Amino acid sequence: MATNRTEQFADALHALEDGGDLDAFVDVFAEDVELYRPETQQRLDGTSGARAFWEQYLATFDTIRSDFSRVVDGEVGVLEWTSTGQLAGGADISYTGVSLLDFDEAGKVTRFATYFDTQAFGPAPATT
Repeated sequence: MATNRTEQFADALHALEDGGDLDAFVDVFAEDVELYRPETQQRLDGTSGARAFWEQYLATFDTIRSDFSRVVDGEVGVLEWTSTGQLAGGADISYTGVSLLDFDEAGKVTRFATYFDTQAFGPAPATT
């Protein structure tokens, strides 16, 4: 059972990854949330932006599961994770990253930014 906001977010993400309801997951975000994906220079705003962000996430994979090695609930929530599964099309994937969360007084996410190793998604580097 989650005891803090950051753990609640992690639990909600697990439910989403396990085939849960996207509407229920989007409900963890404040109406004026900002979501950032620095690797694509993408910023999405509001609950419609949150929906688009997580639809893109789910569409990337056939299956995915995030395992959290660190969950810190402070002024900024911090999740350190490894995600494993299969990309859409069936290729295996495992990658690591960190997500940062800001919350409002009601515990809704007002800012979400995620930083991860993008190498797992690209072509293998050339060998010399």
